[in-house]
Amino acid sequence: MIIYQNTKNGFIEDICNGILVDRIDAAMEQRFGRNTPKSEKNAWTNSLSYMGNILSTSSIPDNAGVAIEYNIPYTAKRVDLIVSGFDRNGRNSAVIIELKQWESAKTVPEKDAMVRTFINGGERETTHPSYQAWSYAMAISDFNADVQDRDVLLQPCACLHNYAMSDPEPLLDSIYSTYVKEAPVFSKYDGNKLKKFLESIICKGDDLETVFLIDQGKLRPSKSIQDALASMMKGNREFIMIDTQKVVYEEILDSVRKVLKGGKKKTIIVKGGPGTGKTVLAINLLSKIVSNGSAAAYVTKNSAPRNIYNCKLKGSMKKNRIDSLFMSSGKFITAPENSFDVLLTDEAHRLNEKSGMFSSLGENQMKEIINASRLSVFFIDEDQRVTIKDAGTIEEICRFAKELGSEVVEMELDSQFRCSGSDGYLEWLDHTLQIRETAMLDLPESFDYDFRVFDDPCLLRKEIEEKNAINNKSRIVAGYCWDWLKDGKNNSDVHDITIPEFGFEMSWNLGSTSTWAIDPESVKEAGCIHTCQGLEFDYVGVIIGPDMRYESGNIVTDASRRAKTDQSLKGLKSKYDKKDQAIVAARIIKNTYKVLMTRGMKGCYVYCTDKALSEYFRKRLSVSDIGKGL
Repeated sequence: MIIYQNTKNGFIEDICNGILVDRIDAAMEQRFGRNTPKSEKNAWTNSLSYMGNILSTSSIPDNAGVAIEYNIPYTAKRVDLIVSGFDRNGRNSAVIIELKQWESAKTVPEKDAMVRTFINGGERETTHPSYQAWSYAMAISDFNADVQDRDVLLQPCACLHNYAMSDPEPLLDSIYSTYVKEAPVFSKYDGNKLKKFLESIICKGDDLETVFLIDQGKLRPSKSIQDALASMMKGNREFIMIDTQKVVYEEILDSVRKVLKGGKKKTIIVKGGPGTGKTVLAINLLSKIVSNGSAAAYVTKNSAPRNIYNCKLKGSMKKNRIDSLFMSSGKFITAPENSFDVLLTDEAHRLNEKSGMFSSLGENQMKEIINASRLSVFFIDEDQRVTIKDAGTIEEICRFAKELGSEVVEMELDSQFRCSGSDGYLEWLDHTLQIRETAMLDLPESFDYDFRVFDDPCLLRKEIEEKNAINNKSRIVAGYCWDWLKDGKNNSDVHDITIPEFGFEMSWNLGSTSTWAIDPESVKEAGCIHTCQGLEFDYVGVIIGPDMRYESGNIVTDASRRAKTDQSLKGLKSKYDKKDQAIVAARIIKNTYKVLMTRGMKGCYVYCTDKALSEYFRKRLSVSDIGKGL
């Protein structure tokens, strides 16, 4: 999705007529359903006027393409400016330009591709502009089959038009030479250099042909962590780390180096919503850390992802090695202090207080993980706590870290890579489920994410099965409102989930397998929160049971409609007073459906047993979307 596109001549005319920023602002509101902050409009005015001057005095043909705010597929990241055309050999070419308002910067020698500059009201670490432009170009190339197949030249660069370079210049320090070579930096007094650089690449106009290839080109299948795992553990690059991902990655690696040199015990808390790349970061870090000979492990309470990873790594790594790298959160009860260099805990919100089958072992999993490691890293999203036993909170992690003398650093991942990279979908979902108020009241048709409401669960199942036939990456999941029948837990002919008015019957995922998410036949079985949290699919079909309905303008939850075999609310009455029981149960039920509805990278299809809830979801879609799935 491109917010604005025009020829060079049309772009310059829009600047001269004073309408460029207004056009971009209107398109942003239509695309994202929000008003643009004044500071961002001012940045557009300053940066794009500067680029208009550069282009207007250049020899670049008038019919060369110009695109502004291009949304990179599968991410929430946008390229500031693209100038397109043909090079001297007739090759489709595009210059990917990262525009910065910076006036100063400092080197960060101990971290790869990081600098310090004044942003967001203070001096902070961020990625070098050349790395940012390069990573965006690499991401486009990775995702776009037409860009690869047509051998489109993507040349990144960074333009800092307020930045006066000094001698020596921090941004051109030798530690950044790899990225500056790939994506040159042009400063305040480099206008002629930037113009010649553009002219050397864009020699002939293309009437936006290359922009069309970038924006409308066939996308390669999105990568999932489970498919890329074996390659990642061998140290191969499977995912480009963008912006805050790179910042967090480098901070953790720097902390590893310091604790290994005898530095103070440390705890890093990384906050991030669904799909922000927490697991990708954790696996990349694990691979990097263990390759350097350090004792590290990936930790999670949920067995589903560990089972998948075990299966995917089988044959490339010995089982005892896999078991030592991917560990349950209950394994550290008796672990000696600092027996691990690094423990990377994913889904930290799912950690329990005590461990064991009867929750009677140890003191607290958070405390035990911090105690057992010199550096403990917790990837957490408190909005994904889905059972009463889920005890992982930032407050508790900080409390135990202080008790154990561990320094605490909090960081945040601010952009997500699931749901087609649509932060707007997550905001819409929070507002629609009445988890929190956001500005995203409706889900515009322009969103690239495929969300549909079905009135017949059989049609939903048919659609998911058709999607799954493509690449075995689509699944049906459901709220835990139907008993998991003990006598048939290994028999797919025993149907736990029944919706009689449609003749719909389906089994819960079978107890005879621990790899439901990748088993080819498991599309015929419904997963629950416990089998899919921490995993992702291309498309997910969600059956919302009678534990959530819509009445008189409100989302109403009903814990009594949960299955008797459901353990997620067990202990509610003994742990909370009567007033808080309903509040806690409502949040767990809503969180459960939010997690289920964010498992799909490309689409989410929903069937609600409550008809009023179906209509409510439809009304929250734009008018042109009503009727999808019927």
